[in-house]
Parts: sequence; C-alpha cells; structure tokens
Amino acid sequence: MTDLGASSADEAIPAPEGNTQIIETDYEIGQDNINYRRRFVFEIDIHNIVFSVSALTIVAFTFLTLIFQTTLGPVFVALRDVLTSNLAWFFLLAGNIFVLVCILLIFLPLGRVRLGGPDATPDYSRLSWFSMLFAAGMGIGLMFYGVSEPLGNYTAAFDGPAVEDGVRTDWAPLGGAPGDSEASRRLAMAATIFHWSLHPWAIYAVVALSLSLFAYNKGLPLTLRSVFYPIFGERVWGWPGHVVDILAVFATIFGLSTSLGIGAEQAGAGLNFLFGLPSGVGMTVFLVIIITGIATASVIAGMDKGVKRLSEANMALAFLLLMFVILVGPTLQIVRGFFLNLLAYVEYLPALSNPFGRDDDNFRQGWTAFYWAWWISWSPFVGMFIARVSRGRSVREFLIAVLLIPSLVSTLWMTALGGTAITQVTQGLTSVQDAALEIQLFEMLAHLPLTQLTSLIGIVLVIVFFVTSSDSGSLVIDTIAAGGKVNAPVPQRVFWATFEGLVAIALMLGGGLAALQAMAVSTGFPFAIVLLAATWCLFKGLMAEPRPTSGTPKAA
Repeated sequence: MTDLGASSADEAIPAPEGNTQIIETDYEIGQDNINYRRRFVFEIDIHNIVFSVSALTIVAFTFLTLIFQTTLGPVFVALRDVLTSNLAWFFLLAGNIFVLVCILLIFLPLGRVRLGGPDATPDYSRLSWFSMLFAAGMGIGLMFYGVSEPLGNYTAAFDGPAVEDGVRTDWAPLGGAPGDSEASRRLAMAATIFHWSLHPWAIYAVVALSLSLFAYNKGLPLTLRSVFYPIFGERVWGWPGHVVDILAVFATIFGLSTSLGIGAEQAGAGLNFLFGLPSGVGMTVFLVIIITGIATASVIAGMDKGVKRLSEANMALAFLLLMFVILVGPTLQIVRGFFLNLLAYVEYLPALSNPFGRDDDNFRQGWTAFYWAWWISWSPFVGMFIARVSRGRSVREFLIAVLLIPSLVSTLWMTALGGTAITQVTQGLTSVQDAALEIQLFEMLAHLPLTQLTSLIGIVLVIVFFVTSSDSGSLVIDTIAAGGKVNAPVPQRVFWATFEGLVAIALMLGGGLAALQAMAVSTGFPFAIVLLAATWCLFKGLMAEPRPTSGTPKAA
C-alpha cells in the first residue's frame, strides 16, 4: 500500500507501469519552489507564485472581512443573488456536459485505459477506496440537507406556484404538484436526487480522472495545471498554469469554508436541541474552532492514520444511522420508495436539467445553480483527493464507482431520512416541517426511538464528516501550493487547515450562510470554465494512451 501520508517531502508520484504515452518535459517537480529547512524546528517547501498569491490573498480577505463585517454582509448577499440569477443557465449546461462526458467514457473503448499504466495495481482495497471518496465528497451536506431538502421540496411542490406581479415567488421545482401529496412526494424526491447524484459526482469524476491520467500515465506533476498540457504545452509551467492552480486553491478554500459553516451551524443546533446549550453565531464560531483543531490533528497524522481511519469509522457510523432509520421508521415505504424515487428521478431528469425556458426561477437559481457552483468549488480538492487514492483502476471501473455507486447511496440516504420526514408530516407530525433547516434532522429523529442517542450520533457525524473533508482538502491544497509535491512538509498543511477555519469564521461573522454561499458561487463560476476546457484535454490525453484488449479490472 502506498503511504500517501508519509513524511518525506521529496517523494514523487509513482512512475507509470507498462506501456504509456509519457509526456517528455524538462520541468521537474518543485523546481520553482522555495525550500527552507531547520531540523527539529521548521520546514517549508512551497511554489513561489502559487503559494504566495493564494495565501496572501486569502489572509487579506479574511482580515478585511473581519474588520468590515457590517458593511460586507449585504455585498455578499447581492453577489450571490446576481451570480445565481444571471448564470443559472451556464451552471446547468456545464453540469449536463460533465454527465454526458462520463457516460460516454464508460461505454467507449477509452474506458479500458488503466490509470498508472497497463501493469498498475490499486493502492487501496475497494472498501477503503469507496469510504474515502464518499466521506470526502459530500458527507456533511447529506447530514444538513438529508431531511430539509426533500421536506422543503415537498412542501413547496404541494403548495404549488405562487405568482406576484407576473413573477413566480414560490420555491417549487418545475410546476409543483398543488394539493397532490403523492405527486408532490415524487417530484420532491426526484428534485433532491437530481442535486445529489449523477451531476455532482460527474463533476468530481472529470477532475479526478483528468488529474489521474496526466499524473499517473503521462508522468506530469499531480496538480491541476498538468491537465492543460495539451493546450499550453511547456507554457503550462508559467503563468497560464499559475492561474489555474491559484483558482483551484481559491475554489477549494471557499468551498470547504461553506461546508464548515453549514456543519458547525447544524452541530450547534443539535447541541441546543439535545442539551439546551446556547446557540447562535458565538456557538458556531466556537464549534468551527474545535472542528478545525481536530482536522489539524488529523492532517498532522497523515492520510493512512488520519483520513483513511476517520473515513472508514464515519462511514460505519453513517451506515448504522441509516439502517436504524430504515428499520424503525416506515421500513416498507422506504424500501419501496427507493425504487420509485429512482424512477421519478429518471422521469423528471430531462425537465430538471433543462437550462432554458423555465419559470421556476427560485428553485433553478436558489437551489440548482448554487449546488452546481458549490460542487464545482469542491471539485479541485475532491477530484485531487480521489485521484490520489485511485491509481490502478481502469477508466471504466473508476467512472462506474465514482459516478454510479455514490449516486445510489445518496438516493437511499435521502429516501430514508427525507422520506421518513415527509411521512411524518403527512401523518400530522408537523414539528419537523416547522423547524429551522439546521434542526430538522433532529426533529425527525425525535419521533423515532432512542432520540438522544441517534441525535448525538448525528452531531458526531456532522463533525467528523467535516474533519475528513478538511483533512483531505488541506492535503490537496498543499499539493497544489507545493508545485505538485504529494508529501509536502506538515507545517504547510497546518497553515491551510487553520485558514479554512478562519475563512469560515470571517464569512459567518460577515454575512452568515449567505456570505458562505456567495463565495462558493463566485469561485465556482471561473472554475467551471476551467473544467470545461479540462474535458477536451481529458479526451486528448486518453486517445493517446494504449488500450488493453480486455477491460476487466484487476482485483483490489
């Protein structure tokens, strides 16, 4: 097993095994880096441009936001609304392209290409691999929105469209299903699955596959700029590449900060619900500090000791919570609903993914466009993290695992938690419907046995899901800011983990959830353009690779 968390800063990615189309370049990993070592005291190994520009900009942004909290709050809200209202069509169109690219590669002969070369073998077992990619991908979001989004969609769909001055003001997906409980449930679950299945994972898959191909098969550094070698050639090691990597750092920092703010808000609400502890911004900031501290300790421990073990433990805990809800909740309805919801998703997918000619602006802009921007802002770190643990997989195996399996798990999760909440509402238990978003998970669990225990598990899951995401994100940002070195010095990882927390605190104080969403969207837009260009580079790189006659993956 490759120790991706080893302490050596000089260890490069493994060389391709077997016949691959290696790109010959004079560039050496770390040649533009600043190195400083003082034994037993301090050590840095950073890319002189990427680290300097991204770190200084993020530090300046954090302190300016803290200084001008009151002034910047309305600015963040306006920025979010302008971007989502004017660019919703672009985000939806880009998401559709990424899905089509992934599906196409599964069925094309290009799917037989093996990441790392024809003779490469996987570094991790399938169980460890899946646990790491899923926990890093969207675990904290599933905890926050697992009840609130299906229930919110159901309520809006049941109430139907509301029009003022010729403009729809409701949040129902598509045309809603006024007064029809069963149709509202189907539409609500289809809209929820739409946001959490193929489209987000296709975004992650495009980034991860591109990084894996150009690092493991082409012999280039494991950094975003390498993907664009087919476009820029040797110029990719200059300013064109610097811009790509800096954008990746910005997108990752703000995407993670959004998740940290959301997770801390839900954890605080859960503690208030269970133990009566004070809630509010002060508690949220306190929890951000605590979670960031735990994440920093995990970063120091390294991937095999930190991320891997936390991911596997958290997935086991999440599985226990899921099975508990299925077994003590409306079991038959959940099992039946899983298949019916998948059918509803397929039925409504063309309409939900249509970027043009719709009048459900609040849903399309406030939900879908934000989600797509959020997933895109996460994609540099999730994609690179998945790439780091996916060497040895064939393109086909990789895409089926990354694209399809998490989509099915997300569907089951939303069906169990969200479906149970909708059933409670239809039975007259409206407390979950009336609760604030961050408390709805705990209100749903309050109507099931062992409320205290399951709610406590929910809080632990929220915290640990973020720790694994922050841990993974810090390792990935550090790789980018270290010029592609996969095992840069620990102090750099601590720096990035710390500033993920500081940025989240600054945004929470400077505008709350709206500020977090605004920065996720504003960094997601330019990076969406980068990813669209990356898809062309991906096809270009795959077409140059030799393909084995059999696509049967090697056992992990």
